[in-house]
Amino acid sequence: MILACLRVMSNREVVILSVGGVRFVTRASTLQQFPESRLARMLNDDDQEFKLLNGEFFVDRDGTLFTYIMDFLRTLQVSLPTDFSDYQRLQREAEFYGLYPLADLLSQEHLLKPRLEILEVRFSLQEMQAFFRIFGSCSTTVETLSEQITVFAGQQSGQSWNSPFPSQKPLVPLPLERPSHHDLVFQCGTDYSAGDQFVARYVSVKPDNRKLINGTNVLGLLLDTLLKDGFRLISTRTVSSEEKVECYSFERMRRPPGLTVRVSQTPGSSGAAQAKRSQAQKGK
Repeated sequence: MILACLRVMSNREVVILSVGGVRFVTRASTLQQFPESRLARMLNDDDQEFKLLNGEFFVDRDGTLFTYIMDFLRTLQVSLPTDFSDYQRLQREAEFYGLYPLADLLSQEHLLKPRLEILEVRFSLQEMQAFFRIFGSCSTTVETLSEQITVFAGQQSGQSWNSPFPSQKPLVPLPLERPSHHDLVFQCGTDYSAGDQFVARYVSVKPDNRKLINGTNVLGLLLDTLLKDGFRLISTRTVSSEEKVECYSFERMRRPPGLTVRVSQTPGSSGAAQAKRSQAQKGK
């Protein structure tokens, strides 16, 4: 049997806990976030389940799961690893310690589990132009990409597809096409205008500052950006051999926004009534 021990320093401000062999150092005020919880009552010697022996409180519970309970007490937010699966066990631990707001959040398992996010990049190369269409199952990711990608256009003289540098003439940023919240469209390369003039479109993908005109180079930079952002390439296929359309499919596990509680320390209020669920407004 693995015993958990809790030692309270004489000044009652710093608490040292050893739960299942894992040691924690915290403030007494952290354990008193929810005054009606058993941890708070334990500090006042008000819980008979916690046996006092030589100045230490012992309880036989899971030390690993207590890590998440401590994190909740410190942040008032539930943030679990992507591969976490012991929702029911952690809920039972929360109920044992009388942390009913945490148990209530854990009962909403579907809100806490990571979600699979899919993103596709379609690339078409036609003569001296390249066309891109990005579709994502998460509109927030697509919106972030639209802020990272900028297309610059300008008139060029005698410049071709492989010209590595933009001319000295000012380039004008162009808005990306947004057919919906879930996709965006842009292109790069050169197209004939009048005489020996070209309309040139360069693409920049932050945080890289280069302006690229070659479609293959833009594709390479875009794919590298997605890989660095946590996506993994799962397939590459040719959608249309006649139109030379290639599709690159990515996926990643996306963490849900953290669920928080708002504590209302009112005398006589129950543990369940002390907390109100709300979704934390977090960016990516």
